[in-house]
Amino acid sequence: MRKLSLPGARAERRARRHYRLRGYRILGSNIRLAGVEVDLLCRRRGIAVFCEVKEKTGENYGDPLEMVDERKQARLRRAAEAWLATLPSHEQVVRFDVIAVRQGKLERLENAF
Repeated sequence: MRKLSLPGARAERRARRHYRLRGYRILGSNIRLAGVEVDLLCRRRGIAVFCEVKEKTGENYGDPLEMVDERKQARLRRAAEAWLATLPSHEQVVRFDVIAVRQGKLERLENAF
């Protein structure tokens, strides 16, 4: 597991708490699958959620949601495919969420891509 910067680690802790409070089971955080780091993997009611967490503390570099570009989306899909390949049944439903933390406020974009 890599060392996280303080704001990034705080945002990921908040994301884990956000999902736990909504009944999700946390399967892993900061895990590597197919050479891709997944910020958060959780599951609820048969749906596995691969979540990318982005935090911006200032106005520089745009919105956190914009940071999850097509390249990052493709990497997360590759990680999901690798994870699915380890399961006995490939009938698992997968969803990709993005959590953005802006000025202390958490926003979850469900089914982001």
